[in-house]
Amino acid sequence: MQISLSAILALVGASTLAVASTEQNATDSLLDLNDLAIEALNQTDAGTTKRSNGCSLFNASVRRDWKYLSSSDRTAYINAVLCLTKKPSKADPAFAPGARTRYDDFVAVHINQTLSIHGTGNFLTWHRYFTWAYETALKNECGYKGTQPYWNWFDGSDFKSSPLFDGSATSMSGDGTYVAHNGALSGLNNIFIPSGNGGGCLKDGPFKGLTVNLGPVSPGMDGMVVSPTGALGYNPRCLRRDLSSYPVNTWFTGSNLYNVTLGSSSGSIALFQNEFQGRFADEFLGMHAAGHFTMGGDASDLFSSPNDPIFFLHHAMVDRLYWVWQALHPNKAKDISGTITILNTPP
Repeated sequence: MQISLSAILALVGASTLAVASTEQNATDSLLDLNDLAIEALNQTDAGTTKRSNGCSLFNASVRRDWKYLSSSDRTAYINAVLCLTKKPSKADPAFAPGARTRYDDFVAVHINQTLSIHGTGNFLTWHRYFTWAYETALKNECGYKGTQPYWNWFDGSDFKSSPLFDGSATSMSGDGTYVAHNGALSGLNNIFIPSGNGGGCLKDGPFKGLTVNLGPVSPGMDGMVVSPTGALGYNPRCLRRDLSSYPVNTWFTGSNLYNVTLGSSSGSIALFQNEFQGRFADEFLGMHAAGHFTMGGDASDLFSSPNDPIFFLHHAMVDRLYWVWQALHPNKAKDISGTITILNTPP
């Protein structure tokens, strides 16, 4: 069975659509969209029929918002991430001579493939697989029993005091120490992100003192320099952040959420992913890049951004919205648009 977009719109109703298009209700709108996605999947074979591997909506694992995890669940996840940062690398030294830890292996793969996984037709599916592979490593190699949590971008500009960024023992650490710098550049170096109150090494939380070994390759934040040992060479240093409300207020809005899920940029995978990844020539950062520049610091480097462990909570949220879009557009859910060179350059 297939369900049409018009049938989906009938399911949600005009009132929910109105909520989804207003910025002050972005969090509630996301919950409405999630419910709508579940309902849409229940109307299709994808939701009601088990696949050959036994998977269905009724037994699928569920990823959860960090905000709603218990303290013990947050601690379990944090400990698993720290476990990966202490296990030795499995990468071939000829491939990634700078990798020292199992965590570095994931950073190395992302660096190596950056130019074929951003601004490309496989951006969404590649990062879906990458996040799942990381989640699997946490489980199989570090004994984690939960699922990969996500960072809900739509909690508002007071995100710095949220359970994810508040610097407590059950957070993913907070801001960096203050270092004077002139903001960051994103897009085509034409989108300026004003400086926050950080810019230096993490000052609190479980990841304070974390050493990262690879990159930066193309840092976006002022004051960061390209690794002298090359993209995959050994360059140990502290993890840096500069938390900024500017991307949150500018791009994590209800109108942008509505636009990519049910609005004018939702009609095809090309429209969805281009709006989601950013229209840089138009100085529109998009939600994907906005997340990286909300974190700033090491996360501002397109290549080595996984150095910041929040990368994976960010991309779990990217994947969540892709999942919502797929559920609401079942006839287009498997569509791919684009090539595997960044912005099709070279063609």
